[in-house]
Amino acid sequence: MSVRMVETTVNDSPDSTLPANANAVVAKTSPRRLLLAASGTGGHVFPAIAVAEQLSDGQTDYQIEWLGVPDRLETQLVPDRYPLHTVTAEGFQKRGLDSLRVAFKLIASVWQVRRLLQVGRFQGVFTTGGYIAAPAVLAARSLGLPVILHESNALPGKVTRFLSPWCSAVALGFEAAATYLPRTKTVWTGTPVRSQFQLASTALTDLAIPAEAPLIVVVGGSQGAVGVNRLVRQCAPAWFEAGIWIVHLTGENDPDATTLQHPQYKALPFYTNMAGLLQRANLAISRSGSGTLTELAITQTPSILIPYPYAAEDHQTYNAAVFSQAGAAKLFQQADLTPAILQAEVLQLLGGKFTHTHPSDELTHMAHQAAHLAVPHSAEQLAKLVRQWL
Repeated sequence: MSVRMVETTVNDSPDSTLPANANAVVAKTSPRRLLLAASGTGGHVFPAIAVAEQLSDGQTDYQIEWLGVPDRLETQLVPDRYPLHTVTAEGFQKRGLDSLRVAFKLIASVWQVRRLLQVGRFQGVFTTGGYIAAPAVLAARSLGLPVILHESNALPGKVTRFLSPWCSAVALGFEAAATYLPRTKTVWTGTPVRSQFQLASTALTDLAIPAEAPLIVVVGGSQGAVGVNRLVRQCAPAWFEAGIWIVHLTGENDPDATTLQHPQYKALPFYTNMAGLLQRANLAISRSGSGTLTELAITQTPSILIPYPYAAEDHQTYNAAVFSQAGAAKLFQQADLTPAILQAEVLQLLGGKFTHTHPSDELTHMAHQAAHLAVPHSAEQLAKLVRQWL
C-alpha cells in the first residue's frame, strides 16, 4: 500500500477520550482530512462518490483520500478524483484454511490502514460497508477517530452487523435495516445516487424511441445478469407484438448479447444517462441491488425485481421485499420465474391500450409507491452527518 505524506496541523495521536467534535475545533485553521473507504461494486462506490462531492462543494474545506482494493471498480473511477490507497482485503465467506488466510490479511490490512491514518493525519473515516470497511473501522477506532458507516441494504452485511457498535453512527439506506442493529446509533438517510439523478429532468435524446411507445428497461446491475438476460430475450417477441420497446443493458459478460435483433430492441453493455433512461421507462426488469433500487425510487419507476440468487446472505431478496411490500414492485425468485410467467406479467402491465403517457392504473400506483421510498437528498444528509462528527 502506498502512503502519501501530507503535512497538517492536526495532532498525531488522537485521544479517544475527546468529545465527538474535538477534531472539528482543530480543523478550523486547516483542511479537515477524511479517509473514505469504499470498494467493489457500484452499490458501494457510487454512493461514496456522491458524498465526497457534497463534502467538496466549497462550504467546508475537506481533503479526501480513498481506501480501496486492487482491481475493483474504484481503481477505474477514483484516481482522477482523489488519491487512492489500496490494501488486500477479502470477504468473510471463506471456510477452513481459507478463513485463516483471510484473517491474517485482515490483521495486516488493519495495521496498514492504521499507519496510513497516522501518517496522513486523518481526522476520521467514512465508509460504505463491505469488507473494506473492516480494516478501516478497526484502524480508526484503535486511534480514537470517529467513523461514519453507511449501510445500503435492507439486511445489513456481516461487517456492518459486527462492527456497527464501534461506529460513531450508522446511516441506513433502508429504514427497516435498523431492526438488525439494536445496539447502534442509526439514522435513516437513504442511499446517495449519482448527481445526474438530482436533475428535475434528464432528456433521453440518443435512443430514438417513439414518444408514445411503452418502454421496458432491463437492468442487471454493474455486473450484468446473464440469467435475467436470457429470460428477457425469450419473452421479447410477444412484447414486440404488443408495441413495447426494450432497452436492454446486458453488461459486458453476456455471451449471447448480440443474438436478438429487432427494430424495437436496443442492446447495450451499459448506458451513461441512466437518470434519463429510467425517467423515460414505464417498467424496469431488474436485479435488486441497493443502488439500483434507490435509482428506481428516485425516478419513480415501477419494476419487476429478480434478486441475484447468489448474493451474500440473499440480501437482494430483503431489498426487493421492501419494494414489493410497499407496492412499488413485483418480486420473483429467479428459480421460480419462467418465460411464460414473465411474459404474462409484463403484458398485463404494458400491453393492450396502454401507452407511455397513459399507463395502466397498476403502473401508476407502483410509481407513486416507489416515490414514497425515495430519499431525494440522501448525499446532503450524509454529508451533514459527516460534518457533525468531523
